[in-house]
Formats: sequence, C-alpha cells, structure tokens
Amino acid sequence: MSKVRFGVAMSLDGFIAGPQQSRDNPLGLGGMRLHDWVFPLEAFRRQHGETGGITNASTQIVEEAMTDAGAFLMGAHMFGGHDPDWTGWWGPNPPYHAPVFVLTHHPRAPLVMEGGTTFNFVTEGLASAMALARAAAGNKDVVVAGGASVIRQCLNAGLVDEINVSQVPVILGSGERLFGDLRPDLKLQQVRVVEAPGVTHLRYRVGG
Repeated sequence: MSKVRFGVAMSLDGFIAGPQQSRDNPLGLGGMRLHDWVFPLEAFRRQHGETGGITNASTQIVEEAMTDAGAFLMGAHMFGGHDPDWTGWWGPNPPYHAPVFVLTHHPRAPLVMEGGTTFNFVTEGLASAMALARAAAGNKDVVVAGGASVIRQCLNAGLVDEINVSQVPVILGSGERLFGDLRPDLKLQQVRVVEAPGVTHLRYRVGG
C-alpha cells in the first residue's frame, strides 16, 4: 500500500542543517557531519553513480529510502532557489529517478534531467503539489525530500504516514530545526530502531 513518508538525518539537538546555509554550503556550518555515516556506504555510492564502499546495518536503511519511491516532494529551498538557470545540487543525473514536485512561488517549465528525474515546479500550494505527487506515484510511495519547513507543513496537514529519522550523535547548536511548531495532537507510534556505526535509525508511524 502506498504511503507518504520522509527520511532525514538529524542532530541530537534536533537540527537537520546547521546555521548559515547558502548555495555554496546547503547544509550550513557543521551540517555535513550529519551524513558522515552514509557517505562511505556502497549503497549510497551506487545510487550516485560511484563504485566501492562498505556495507553495515545502515545499508538496509539507505536502500529502503529509494525502494517503492514513485514521486518526491520538496521545497524551493531544498531545490536551491528560483534562479531560472539553476538545475539543482545533484549534477545532470540526480539520484531521484522519478518525478519531483517543487513547491515554489516562481513559475518555471519542467526541468528534465538524466535518469528519469523531472523537476516540476508547483505554484498552487502544498495540497496541489501533494495531489500531483500522489497521481505520479500511482501505487508507489510519495517521499517528502525536505526541507524542514515542507516536512512540518505536511505533518501539520496530516499528510504524512511514516517518519524515518537517522539520529546522529552531533550537536549543532542552531540551524534548521525539524520538529518545531508542530500540532500538539500529533501522535507517533515507534515501529523500528536500528543501531549502526555513528547513527541510530528510528521509524515512526503517524497516527493511531
């Protein structure tokens, strides 16, 4: 059964990016440390067209993140802004290999990339973007790719079925907080914990 889900790496004090984010440093000061556990993995390197790498308990998590992903939803900040010449952080062959719907206030024609990724720019708001993503995904999942603001909007609108957090033993002190300003009646059920080198992977079902 298809669902809406997201997966992020988060610091121990609740941030998914550090302060002073910019196009040159999209994860902010110290933000790259949140992903030190994933960069050496063979599964991650394979998804980005590279070879080599290691296998450990995080391998399953990385592979699951892309399995059954039929469409992606992200904010304009996650994509990198509204510069009409900008094509994203990921080079000519982004790792999504599926339709990506970008929430923005700036109209733009679809951006077709290699490997099956097309960035579609939606100016009609979250509900419209989610409806388009669901339609494109069919019986597969919609993955909310970020950033934190879009994730919170989806949670507050009751659109998310599953939360995946990779908790990293890093303190950032400030930056982009994931779980701020959420509806107080949000209910989560923990369904899995996976310990791995440098990270603990947590899965929650939303509701119930």
